[in-house]
Amino acid sequence: MSTEQIQMTRKGYEKLKTDLDYLKTVRREQISEYMGSAIADGDLRESAAYDEARMQQSENESRIVEMEDRLSRAVIVDTEDQGDRVGLGAKVSVEDGRGKTHHFEIVGTYEVDVLKGRVSDQSPIGQALAGRSKGDVVHVPLPKGAQQFKILDVQYE
Repeated sequence: MSTEQIQMTRKGYEKLKTDLDYLKTVRREQISEYMGSAIADGDLRESAAYDEARMQQSENESRIVEMEDRLSRAVIVDTEDQGDRVGLGAKVSVEDGRGKTHHFEIVGTYEVDVLKGRVSDQSPIGQALAGRSKGDVVHVPLPKGAQQFKILDVQYE
């Protein structure tokens, strides 16, 4: 495992803790019950159900180790110190060159959810917006070509 620190928002940290707790309690119990049922069915040498339960158990334990590692290296970024500049935890509204408004939340790498507008601070848009303020215009290199965005608003919860 790495010793590199991971920056996260408080919300991302709390979600990771909740997800870890779920895997350690609820999910482990579900897998245990599934495994017990497969064992009760008989011959384990040819039991697809038992093999599936073992695979699920292995995947669950791997995820637990990974999440515990992330939590141990997490550094929660204080969004109150950011002021009006874009940083981790910022909710940013931007306007593209065609006048269309987009909304992003800048989050740590492990908190990304593009469908919800949560983009990494390490992504091209996250890097271009970092440290900028309302009214600034940024140029973002994207796979389909560079795009220009004007920052309309920066907020922190």
